Amino acid sequence: MCEIFIFGGTTEGRVIAEWCVNHRIKAFVSVATDYGAKLLPKSEYLEVLENRLDSEQMMRIFREKEISIVIDATHPYAVEVSKNISAACSECGVKKIRIIRNNSRDLGNAICFDDISGIISYLNQNAGNVLITTGSKEISRFCEVDNYSERCIVRVLDVPSIVEQCREMGFRKIIAEKGPFSLEKNSQHIINFSADFVVTKESGEAGGFCEKLMAAKLCGAVPLIIKRPVEKGITLDKMLEILEDIFNE
Repeated sequence: MCEIFIFGGTTEGRVIAEWCVNHRIKAFVSVATDYGAKLLPKSEYLEVLENRLDSEQMMRIFREKEISIVIDATHPYAVEVSKNISAACSECGVKKIRIIRNNSRDLGNAICFDDISGIISYLNQNAGNVLITTGSKEISRFCEVDNYSERCIVRVLDVPSIVEQCREMGFRKIIAEKGPFSLEKNSQHIINFSADFVVTKESGEAGGFCEKLMAAKLCGAVPLIIKRPVEKGITLDKMLEILEDIFNE
């Protein structure tokens, strides 16, 4: 029986891991954080690796574990990680399947940008408070926004070390909570902080993107969207169909 290696940390990754557990299929799951590991089911069929892997480490694990299928279910914006996964799979001759999210629906009055730099330039030319919902990884970039300590509201995980980092950077308005965030919760954050703009990534339904757009529309805020990188792959539903076919043979 083939061994499956899942690069997770997303809703899709967790769903595939749960499928493996429910079908008693041995799988390995790589997540970058302890928080990501805690969201996975505890099972004898699941071995969880809690660290970031470079391509050399990936190749070593693929060979040691005799992996035959690698599922890249990392975040749509984790471009470097996906590159490393592809390189390791190619070197080891392992089949790789990339999971992509469905396209977003009508973006309404949203303004789209290729990267954070474009958003920062826009904010420095337009007054108003900004709710930033892109996570903590690149939060330091928003220190480039004029009067950022007064204008920017950062929403990050309720992890003490992350909150402290935000404070050390000079952010004064911090929302420390764990998602997913509903329409009501997003609306509450926008209203409570009088946000004129909501910065988000085009993360799809699984990332709570639609709820952010709807909340911004209801509250009169303008969504500023970092566009999703263009890539090829299959949807989660199709991936589950493939697994059913493989393990029901």
